[in-house]
Amino acid sequence: MELLTIRIGKAWSALRREGLLRGGRRIIRSGLALFRRARPGDVLFVTGGVGDSTWYRCEHVAEELGLHGIRASVAVQDSPFLLSYADRYSVFVFHRVLHTDAMATFIGMLKEKKKEIIFETDDLTFDAELFKATDAYAQMNALERKLYEHGLGGEILDDPYVRVATTTTSYLADKLRERGKQVFIVPNKLSKEDVTMAEGARIVCHPEIPPAPFRGAIRAGVSGSQEIPDQVRNDIISLSYFSGSASHDADFATITEPLAVLMEQHPETRLAIYGPLRLDRRFDPLSDRIRRVSYVPRAEHWRHVAETDINLAPLVMGDPFCESKSELKFFEAGICGVPTVASATRTFREAMEDGVDGFICTTPEEWTEKLGKLIVDPEFRKAIGDKASETALAKYVTTAPGNEEYYEYLKGEVAGSK
Repeated sequence: MELLTIRIGKAWSALRREGLLRGGRRIIRSGLALFRRARPGDVLFVTGGVGDSTWYRCEHVAEELGLHGIRASVAVQDSPFLLSYADRYSVFVFHRVLHTDAMATFIGMLKEKKKEIIFETDDLTFDAELFKATDAYAQMNALERKLYEHGLGGEILDDPYVRVATTTTSYLADKLRERGKQVFIVPNKLSKEDVTMAEGARIVCHPEIPPAPFRGAIRAGVSGSQEIPDQVRNDIISLSYFSGSASHDADFATITEPLAVLMEQHPETRLAIYGPLRLDRRFDPLSDRIRRVSYVPRAEHWRHVAETDINLAPLVMGDPFCESKSELKFFEAGICGVPTVASATRTFREAMEDGVDGFICTTPEEWTEKLGKLIVDPEFRKAIGDKASETALAKYVTTAPGNEEYYEYLKGEVAGSK
């Protein structure tokens, strides 16, 4: 009942934020996921819902594991088939799971059977006190807040039986080690399907650019006769911000002044906001040059990324939740050859080489200088974007090397359970 109440709250938020059509599709997709049966295998990812976080932390990691001989599947936590999975897998990875009575029963079964349980997180939401102080929590309705009452998955993390955790960044890894866990950093990566869609979008939006050598990409269905979007014009510079969720007003506000000034100085610039965001009044005089787009299907998302000239990734410096964010915005833009200007969080400093495959900024003055360089010089913009594409392909696709220590750990657990 508790989980149903929370799902009703999340459904109401989706309808209010995205409208009946788009929000309704998201609700239907979430409902259908309940009845999708997990494939037999070695590792089962148990997730609290559907969406970007589940794709990256469960579906994409499962794909990566499969490429390394580890059979993995995904199930939502309120699946009616969940209890039947206790005997079918050796390792269970819990991602953004609410600790309900039903979940406590399932975890108890796994303990009795001596199954390996791994806590997985891509955010600090497991820390209840920290999360309750955020704008994201303040914007939630009362039903949604129940999900985070004790920290998302906090009970699982605090269980001494759970010795291992996986996460996305070195910052989060340090926080989990403080809880006494052995930690594997498993970076977010693009799936093979993502790479295919991104390349297709790039070809459509920029037919003058030779296709990048995407490993394993399938170009089927990409037609050179498709119309080039209005946003992709030589006389227009498109600056884009992909908010992802309704919790980034403070992040974007950190670049209000430099961005507004640069847009006033360069009338060829346009600002595209994808997802929910409340803009400062400073942008009111520029409203005719600002485009807003709500949530869209994944394939359409890649079209929007490819239409972009410069990707913006501002975060509040020093904020624990911002420091825990992954480099996802960098490599999603990079795979399409789009340069990113980002705040100099620990994660972005580790992921990007400043001035080579992107830019990282500490002060408003640096945002003005580095963003300005990209606006006025299209060749420089292309060079940075090409380097970002190389980095994305080398590090942030499921076929890229890396994570060997994690693979070996899982293989050992699987072998030991047979």
